[in-house]
Amino acid sequence: QLQKDLEEVKELLTKTTRKRLHDVLMTEKHKLELEIKNQPPPKPKDAAEEEKSSLGGYTVKINNYGWDQSDKFIKIYISLNGVQKVPAEDVQVNFTERSFDLLVKNLNGKNYTMTFNNLLKPIAVEGSSRKIKTDTVLVMCRKKREEKWECLTQVEKESKEKEKAAYDTSDPSEGLMNLLKKMYAEGDDEMKRTINKAWVESREKQSKGDIPMDI
Repeated sequence: QLQKDLEEVKELLTKTTRKRLHDVLMTEKHKLELEIKNQPPPKPKDAAEEEKSSLGGYTVKINNYGWDQSDKFIKIYISLNGVQKVPAEDVQVNFTERSFDLLVKNLNGKNYTMTFNNLLKPIAVEGSSRKIKTDTVLVMCRKKREEKWECLTQVEKESKEKEKAAYDTSDPSEGLMNLLKKMYAEGDDEMKRTINKAWVESREKQSKGDIPMDI
């Protein structure tokens, strides 16, 4: 763009006859020539493409993982093929007392992320770390208290408690009803027909006094 401006100024210089306008154009000409001289040389195409690819690429959310625990640590295993080839500074984990997030930059042209919020119990940020192994990233969350975790997050715990409550009731008939409702909701057409048939038959028997309990 600067080169085009310079060419236009030169063309105007050849046409102008007034000294004042000529002097203004000459000043502009020198200014443009200086700017062009001080511009950085253009990057070779392959170098520019390489830089672009290192910063860009798709971002993939990681959903698969395995976990284990010891007295002191919660250990989360994330499988990523070839992750050991990525520079260590491009495998980043940020910890808070109840969360962590993982970012792996430019692994086979993609960025990978994983976030865990609402960990079941507090962790010690300063004692937590990550290790890079062959095809695996191991995230080590240091427990604040040396106690066994029944699951990884608060959400998982609440989900388990709700499921348990659906089956564990003081009234056996209520527990059976919850079970039937769950089977009906999750079952295929055949399952639903079977449950409907059993329900109708039980109501008929109850009305005749054969079954005292309402199921």
